[in-house]
Amino acid sequence: MKTKKIPMRRCIGCMVSKPKSECVRICRTPENEVLLDVTGKHSGRGAYICKNAECFEKMVKGRKLSREFETQIPEQVYAELRTEFESIITASGGGNIE
Repeated sequence: MKTKKIPMRRCIGCMVSKPKSECVRICRTPENEVLLDVTGKHSGRGAYICKNAECFEKMVKGRKLSREFETQIPEQVYAELRTEFESIITASGGGNIE
């Protein structure tokens, strides 16, 4: 009997590998737009974050997206991502972002 392998992704907030289904993808598109990729199907470079407010704050504080995407990410983009992330957390019944 074959066992199905669960895809794992490393959270850029806490740096722990978790199942892909427990993470949210953040994508930098070929047009250099940074957005939350809920479907996981946008083209471009991706980074993953846990559905956890603390991990999101670690990512922002450490400017980890700038390192992952090898480009400067403006504060405004982090603010927009935070708003989208909060709505995803609320919809999934997870924790809150202060």
